[in-house]
Amino acid sequence: MELAHLGFEVVSADSVQVYRYLDIGSGKPTREERERVRHHCIDIADPDYGFTAGEFCKRARLAEEEISKRGKVPLFVGGTGLYIDSYFKGLSEIPPVDDSIKNVLLRELEDSGLPTLYAELAACDAAFAAKIHPHDRQRILRGLEVFRQFGRPLSSFYESTVSRVGGPVLYIGLTVPRDELGARIGRRVDLMLDAGFIDEVRELRSRGYGPDLKSMKSIGYAEIHGFLDGAMALEDLGERIKTNTRRYAKRQMTWFSRNGRVQWFSPEETQKISGVVSRWLGSLRQ
Repeated sequence: MELAHLGFEVVSADSVQVYRYLDIGSGKPTREERERVRHHCIDIADPDYGFTAGEFCKRARLAEEEISKRGKVPLFVGGTGLYIDSYFKGLSEIPPVDDSIKNVLLRELEDSGLPTLYAELAACDAAFAAKIHPHDRQRILRGLEVFRQFGRPLSSFYESTVSRVGGPVLYIGLTVPRDELGARIGRRVDLMLDAGFIDEVRELRSRGYGPDLKSMKSIGYAEIHGFLDGAMALEDLGERIKTNTRRYAKRQMTWFSRNGRVQWFSPEETQKISGVVSRWLGSLRQ
């Protein structure tokens, strides 16, 4: 299925591909692939920029408008469920939180540990806490920041979201048996390491992009920073990345399975997928 011939342009909905220089670990499309089919929302922020789902929605909206003006169809691709849901289901605008509150929470994190903060979040915002993993440092801190700043749970802001205004949306999901997925992840991690993933992180560090940045906490980058800082041996690095990637893939499937509009296929069912896509495109032209 040749995307360019079908009139598609790709909008990357990947929270790591937005960053420049994070190439190997994010699995960015090659230069050749980007020349064959135009891609959007890739390499649009430096690694020290705190890119958010709200920022993605703004950039994706501009990309969709640009694609539509050319008479093409935007194809959103990627595994960041928050980006997909924020764009197509809506994202509440939450006022900024004072840095003083963020700094206090970081000190509490260091002193008391993440389980204590998660317990506090569960007490003040049970709905939000139930949706995230107890080890999800970023979202636990975010939930507590909002509650302490505004005195209301983060989940309450999501009750009045404004959905994207636009035409029909077709959701296609790809799924493989768990064992096969685990094997694919293992091969992919090996290929990334063979392609120079560690050197990529070394280069990022030389540019001043250290492990404390949001972008550098992404799977693969975080583990390699740990290796470079002496937290683990080289022989353990690959397996650590594979394990964390498999856990993330499981969370992705849980997230996307909640969307009842997704039509699921195996990657080999290309004819079925093409048929569904062709019929959907035909309905748009009627």
